[in-house]
Order: sequence, then C-alpha cells, then structure tokens
Amino acid sequence: MDTIFALASAPGRAGVSVIRVSGPQAHEVACLIAGDLPGVRRSGLRTLRSLTGDVLDQALVLVFSGPNSFTGEDIVEFQTHGSVSVVKSLLSILAETGLARAAEAGEFTRRALMNDRLDLAQVEGLGALIEAETEAQRRLAMKVFSGRLGDVVEEWRRALLRAAALLEATIDFADEEVPVDVTDEVVGLIGVVSDSLEKEIAGSHVAERIRDGFEVAILGAPNAGKSTLLNALAGREAAITSEIAGTTRDVIEVRMDLGGLAVTLLDTAGLREAQDQIEQIGIARARDRAAAADLRVYLKTTPDEVVPIDLEEGDIVRIGKADLFPSLSGGVSGLSGAGVSDLVNEITDQLLSRAARAETATHARHRDAMVAALSALVASRSEVESGMDRAEFAAEHIREAGRRLDGLVGRIDVEAVLGEIFASFCIGK
Repeated sequence: MDTIFALASAPGRAGVSVIRVSGPQAHEVACLIAGDLPGVRRSGLRTLRSLTGDVLDQALVLVFSGPNSFTGEDIVEFQTHGSVSVVKSLLSILAETGLARAAEAGEFTRRALMNDRLDLAQVEGLGALIEAETEAQRRLAMKVFSGRLGDVVEEWRRALLRAAALLEATIDFADEEVPVDVTDEVVGLIGVVSDSLEKEIAGSHVAERIRDGFEVAILGAPNAGKSTLLNALAGREAAITSEIAGTTRDVIEVRMDLGGLAVTLLDTAGLREAQDQIEQIGIARARDRAAAADLRVYLKTTPDEVVPIDLEEGDIVRIGKADLFPSLSGGVSGLSGAGVSDLVNEITDQLLSRAARAETATHARHRDAMVAALSALVASRSEVESGMDRAEFAAEHIREAGRRLDGLVGRIDVEAVLGEIFASFCIGK
C-alpha cells in the first residue's frame, strides 16, 4: 500500500496538532523531516526541518511498528504546535518527499480493517464514537468499538458450526446407522442462537435511537402553551409565542441532552380544524411527526378536554398554562416554570427506561443481517423437525445464517458497504 499522511486532529488553531503518517515508508519519510527517530513505541522531542533544511517547528514524535499499531502498518505521529501555518507547511513537506500521499477520508481506519486490527462493526463503533454528543451515545459507541458485537457474533458462529457439523455427520453417514439422534441438540443450538438474535434485533431499534437521538413531540390545541414550554425547556426563544391562535405553522425542533440522551423536542402546530391551507399543512405535519416520535407530550387547555389523538404507552398528558389553574396539580407552565422540572424528569425517565433495552447492534445494516440470519435459522429448524432426511437442506440454511452473520462483522461480502461507512469519516481517521 502507499504511505499516507493527514492531519489527525481538528483543523484550525489549537494548542497541539497531530499529523499521522502510515505505511511501509512511514519511518523513512519521518527521518527526512525529523532526523533520527525515537525507538519503537517511544516518543521524543525533535526539530522538524524542510527538505532544504529550514527549521519548521519542534514537535513530539511517536513511532509505532506494524502490525502493533492502529492501522497494522508502520506509523509515525508528529505532535506539533497547533499553528495553522505549521500544519500547512508540514503537510506540504510530506507531499514534497514523493514518498507519501494525502490520505482519503477514513483511509487509516480502512487499513485497520484490512489488516484485521478492527472488524467492520468496530469501524462503525469508532465512527459513532467520533460523532458522539452525549454520554449515552459515547457508552454505546464504546461498547461496539470495544468489539462486543464481534464477540457475540463469534458465540453465535460457534453454536452454528456445532449444529452444522452434527448435520453434516448425518449426511455423511446417510447410508449407515447413525448411533445418536442429533435432532434435539441441533434444535437446541438453533433455538439458543435464534433467541439471542431476537433480543439483539429488538434492542437494535433502541440503540439506533440512542445513536441518532430520540424525538419528543409537544402537542395540543392552539394556545395550549406548547411554544412557551419549548422555549422554557430550550432556555431561549426558539419558537414565536403569541396569544393569536395558530402562530406555529411548521414543526420547530430543539436538540437537547436529557440524562445523557440526545433528544429532539418538536413544537407542532395546534390541533384543530384548519382555518386556511397553510395551517392545514402544518397540522398534517404535526400529526405525522407525532406519530413517528418516540414520545408524545399532550398539553390540555382545560382539565376536561378530550385528547383528540391516539396516545401510546408512556405518553404524557399535562394541563398546559398551569399558571391559569393554580389550584390544580399536575399541570405545566413554560411561563411561570411550574411543573417544568417534573415534566423533564418524567420525559427523561421514560427515555432512559427505553434506552436500557439497547443491545450491541446499532445500525440498520446490523439489524438487516440479523433478521436475514434469523429467517434462515427458522427455515433450518423447520427442516430439522421434518426429519433427518432433510438434513442437507437444514445444513444449507445454517450456512446461510453464518454467512449473514459473517457479513455483519466484515468477514465476507463487505465491499458494498465500505464506501458508505468510510464516507462519513474525517480525513485523518
């Protein structure tokens, strides 16, 4: 492979910037700029010079040798002063050596994958870790990046290999008397993997919401106090408030961190018979977003108001503008702040309860692979229970399940998804 280089830290002025070089000539390239290098897995202060000998900067130089490095190749990292000029000059000098080229987006991590330093799920976990905004997102990303999903897949593979081996033995000795009936053990192994797959599939929806963020829709009739409540929760004037009914026409979104979860609050148009075509569109959007949201908060205008939408388990109903009903409990008012903390706590508790069901699979691609594997196992179990004369078909379904699971962590059939995954990576990663 070519030797590649890139800025591995954030661009712009900083205290320290990190430039990474990886590939078969990484050490040779670094020697041209830093002179002698520290020992492997050592660091040392070096004076960096241009190819003509001009002093560029003093930097901390770290040296790694493959395969014991992030990419599995020889790596040198320069920790320079975080000057825009220094970084630009050093990158230019690296290119001038003719021994290295600028890295493409995600190329360092891609090399880690190709050199078996990471599996495909870990690559996705690393991408999620880089993008993590909240504590829950960080924890979930670290779970995947640490290889937990790969470990689970390996357990499934071992069980399926045992089941396939038992079936293959039955096939090989089809013309002879097999001393032991393997049906119960094979069905048991398929059942264990299937149950685990179903749990992961169910948890993947929650994990995906943790990664992308939950949505909470605030609903109610016009002038129920929705926009005022949103502003109070956001701590700023995110939505226009007015006594004129129907002020909110479109869905207004505010991103927040609640209990370590990324949550988007949605302020929606008041639900009523539309007065004009624009309001009609706004109300339709409100209903659509509310139906797709993870949680709904409905604000009543009066204690005896009938909620005009179908609520789901966990949805919250409050009397809006509670400052107008001082004698009633359980209301909320963005204007006075009454009940706001209690509402935030209830929303947070609801979402944390759901987040607790998250498993290690975090992407739709993971779920699709597991659903396909589960479908193959269901078919295999049906064949086994039909009799050992169907063992060959059952074994093929198990092999298909194994192929699906191998693709999940990148052992086979990964080229189709690599481009999409690495497109979201920064250049230096």
